[in-house]
Amino acid sequence: MQQQALSAIVSWVRLERAIDAFHLELKRRHGITGLQLSVLRICAERPQLPLAALRKALVMHPATLGQSIDELRRMDLVTVRTDPSDKRARLVALTDKARQLLAEVPLAGPMRLRDVDHEVPRLDRLKLALDDAIEMFGLADWDPARKP
Repeated sequence: MQQQALSAIVSWVRLERAIDAFHLELKRRHGITGLQLSVLRICAERPQLPLAALRKALVMHPATLGQSIDELRRMDLVTVRTDPSDKRARLVALTDKARQLLAEVPLAGPMRLRDVDHEVPRLDRLKLALDDAIEMFGLADWDPARKP
């Protein structure tokens, strides 16, 4: 069992380091974070997206998402406007500059699962393994999907 535990730890560390290296290159070459790239990729799926839908898709705290959106606006990568049908809602849309950036950035990381076809059983196994990792790593108390 110890060998299997060590192998699992090594695989996790490899994944973590690969994600970190991708995020570092993303920041260095394109000036954006992994979170900002995720926001842009989801926004690219529709002409304009309600901020609430974006928050739900990313399972993220409103303040964290708001800061990311504000930075993307300052970088001229998104626009934010009031929804004409609901004055309380805000709609986020990509700029042409963001579309150009997305064409240049490698399609890597978890968001790749939304854009590249994978076998359904394989995706099911990945989901179960990641859910299992939360429990096995003792992180259930910090799981944002956990019901209080």
